[in-house]
Amino acid sequence: MPEQRYAEVRRITKETKVQVILNLDGGKIEVKDSIFGDKAEQDKHALQTTGNQTISVNSGIGFLDHMLHALAKHAGWSMIVECIGDTYIDDHHSTEDIGIALGEAFKKALGAVRGIKRFGTGFAPLDEALSRAVVDISNRPYAVIDIGLKREKIGALSCEMIPHFLESFATSAHITLHVDCLRGFNDHHRAESAFKSLALAIREAISFTGRDDVPSTKGVLM
Repeated sequence: MPEQRYAEVRRITKETKVQVILNLDGGKIEVKDSIFGDKAEQDKHALQTTGNQTISVNSGIGFLDHMLHALAKHAGWSMIVECIGDTYIDDHHSTEDIGIALGEAFKKALGAVRGIKRFGTGFAPLDEALSRAVVDISNRPYAVIDIGLKREKIGALSCEMIPHFLESFATSAHITLHVDCLRGFNDHHRAESAFKSLALAIREAISFTGRDDVPSTKGVLM
């Protein structure tokens, strides 16, 4: 087992500034150089610190903060996400770039795909909603997302950006990802159960088997 599966990623474009700090196995992490400067503390939205997890998310989009917090919590990650984006235009660039940066951080933190289960499945209910996620740490980027959201927005997050975030994450993480909401009528519940099911699937897929083999008949997953 490696000492830590940790990564820091910054993605800076003319549209956004994104910083992701990620430890796939939890533990204490901190920001050494916040993109917010002196405003970092007062601007945090989704924040939780326990003995073995640190989660701090400030995307500038409240419902996205809520979804990322749920993802990190139930995946067992410690994660800090900071974003300054052009939300005066809309939520597209910030949501997409956070998905890309988080995927890059995940791939970097995971490192060589050895000694892990590779495949993971998660089911998560939230009241009347039930979602299923299936993950393959495959090095073959692909995503099929069917959450069936009907509202235009949940809070300040456009519903069309929720599957796009998951697709952006899967592409940058180089994983194959299927997420379906099987039932439910409340869009908040449908979306949240989808992120929680993803968390459970990823947690299983990256868990250690106790062996040091590459989980592929090809003998390689780079």
